Amino acid sequence: MRLDVVSLAPEAFAPLLGLGVIGRAFAAGIAGLHTHNPRDFATDKYRKVDDEPYGGGAGMVLKPEPVFAAVEAIPVLLRRRVLLMSPQGKPLQQSNLRRWASGYDQLVLICGHYEGFDERIRSLADEEVSIGDFVLTGGELPAAVIINGVVRLLPGTVGTQACLEEESHSALLLEHPHYTRPANFRELEVPAVLRSGDHGAIARWRFEQQQQRTAERRPDLFGRWQAQQQLQQ
Repeated sequence: MRLDVVSLAPEAFAPLLGLGVIGRAFAAGIAGLHTHNPRDFATDKYRKVDDEPYGGGAGMVLKPEPVFAAVEAIPVLLRRRVLLMSPQGKPLQQSNLRRWASGYDQLVLICGHYEGFDERIRSLADEEVSIGDFVLTGGELPAAVIINGVVRLLPGTVGTQACLEEESHSALLLEHPHYTRPANFRELEVPAVLRSGDHGAIARWRFEQQQQRTAERRPDLFGRWQAQQQLQQ
C-alpha cells in the first residue's frame, strides 16, 4: 500500500519507519510512506501557507493553493482514498481501518494546521476523519494513528491472522483478558479454566468475558453488538 501524507510537519512521521512491526512492514515493502509539505508548493518568496480569515477572527487559516498543489502532485493509483484529518469528521472506528486496508492501494492523508483550513480544501477529500471529540494543533497525530492502524492489518505485517481477528473491536466486543506465567503472582491467580486444557470451556469463558467487559466498559458497543445478534437470529 502507498501512503501519502500532506503535512507542514513531515518530520512527525519519521518515527513510524522504526516502530516495531509497523517499521518492519515499511522496510519489507508491505507499505510505503511518502510525505509532501505544502510549503514546498507555495509560490511567493516567503513560502506562505496561511493567511488571516475573511470576516475576521482569531488565528490563521491554511491557504488552499499550496494544499491543492501538493495533493495534485501526488501520483494517483487506481484504488485511492483521500482522507482529511478534522475534528469535524466521522469518528474513527476499527471497521474504517479494515475497509481502507483491504479496499485501497493508496491512502492520501491531509493534515490541517493553525486555526483551521480553508473550507475549499474539504473538496479534495473523500472522507473526513476524527480520532475523538477534542482539538489538536494539527492533523499529524491522527494521521499517524490511521497509518499505524491500517499498516498492521496489511497481509504480512502481523504474524498470525488470528491475532487480528480476536482483538478488541474486531466484532464490536472488547477482547477477553490475557494471562501468562507465573500462574500465581502476588496472590493474583490465573483463572483455573485457562489451565484446565479444556479448549471448549476456555472458548466459552473468553466469550463470556468479552461480553461482560464490553457491557461494563463500553455499553454503547455492547448495545450495538446485541442489536447485531438479534438481526442474525
